[in-house]
Amino acid sequence: MTATHAYPFPCIRTVGQDGLLVSFADTMAESSNRAALAFRNAIDLLGCDGVIETSASLASAYIRFDPVALSHVEIHRQVEQILREKNWYQEPLPAGRRLWRVPTVYGGKLAPQFDEAAAAAGLSPSEAIKRLGESRVRVLTIGFAPGQPYLGPLGPEFDIPRLKELTPMLPEGALVLAISQFVLFSRPTPTGWRHVGQTAFRCFRPEAEQSFALRPGDEMEFPPISRAELDNIRETNDGSGGATCEEIPS
Repeated sequence: MTATHAYPFPCIRTVGQDGLLVSFADTMAESSNRAALAFRNAIDLLGCDGVIETSASLASAYIRFDPVALSHVEIHRQVEQILREKNWYQEPLPAGRRLWRVPTVYGGKLAPQFDEAAAAAGLSPSEAIKRLGESRVRVLTIGFAPGQPYLGPLGPEFDIPRLKELTPMLPEGALVLAISQFVLFSRPTPTGWRHVGQTAFRCFRPEAEQSFALRPGDEMEFPPISRAELDNIRETNDGSGGATCEEIPS
């Protein structure tokens, strides 16, 4: 099934009476996330009778099915067959992905843990802003809060640990960093990740037809701006936070 990931992956696990979890690794890597997104998309495109819904996490794909219409034995057989058809770790990502560029204030009073994160990465604040602002990261998965993306991977210099204590509350639009990943907060949230940037982007828009602005597989950049520029964006913010969005060619 793959030449790049050792046994026992990919593996299939039963989840309750109506679910299967297909795992491509026990930790997140670009290839295992790629496999999870590509495999989930393939299941959706096949439109298998009895499959109710699918979702993808950092390194796994989840399939929920109707056990009356589709037995455990049959869905397990179908999934095994699909897994054997391709090297999912090298499959193209799903079509229809988008690139978002979200203006971001790094450091200062709006993101007071930025300097600490830069030091932990062994970088000066200016170099850290340059590298983070130029990083292009993937929406690895949506989770923890409505519409909230986990984003990565960042460069290995940003593989810094979580804080030992929680920060009681950070605002919506906060950009936080740990373990070579960003999270962009969709609501005010306590966290053990370092608050390195602040945006006016709203990930969760319950008033919109599509309440989750982002989709797994989308990509994001966070170019730096000044606080004055962010204040101007906030005055007329429609939820986009001044972001631009374009289709990624297939």
